[in-house]
Amino acid sequence: MSEIEEKFLEKDTFLIITDQTKPAIKTTVKTLKEAGKKVYVADVSGKPIDADFKKIAEIPVGFENVIIGIKYTDPGFLIKPLEEKGAKKIWIHWRTTTKKVKEVCQESNVQCIMGKCPMMYLGKDYSIHGLHRSIAKLLGKY
Repeated sequence: MSEIEEKFLEKDTFLIITDQTKPAIKTTVKTLKEAGKKVYVADVSGKPIDADFKKIAEIPVGFENVIIGIKYTDPGFLIKPLEEKGAKKIWIHWRTTTKKVKEVCQESNVQCIMGKCPMMYLGKDYSIHGLHRSIAKLLGKY
């Protein structure tokens, strides 16, 4: 595991933003909670399930570590508001990195992880995520 991802996942508290379009986000929430982490969920889908927050505006100041897994809205539009609320590190879920994400991450003081699925690092060896991890290692993208 690279040092950036490792340090990110070592934290105790996470905010996860979902719109229910990335199935691995639900698994990420479950896995982090099983590891004893405090996980808060912002479900911006319009039909939230088990969410602590239903809108970005409801998120309080103080979440330093955020995982964004949305496709209905460009995640790049969330980075600045999250930074203003105290986010220091934001993980943009695999296959949701956009031009806007790259631009805003470059301009902000937030450390962004892009193009990777957290479950590739959290998943068990004998799972689809473990297979994904093995392929990423073979291709030098882990």
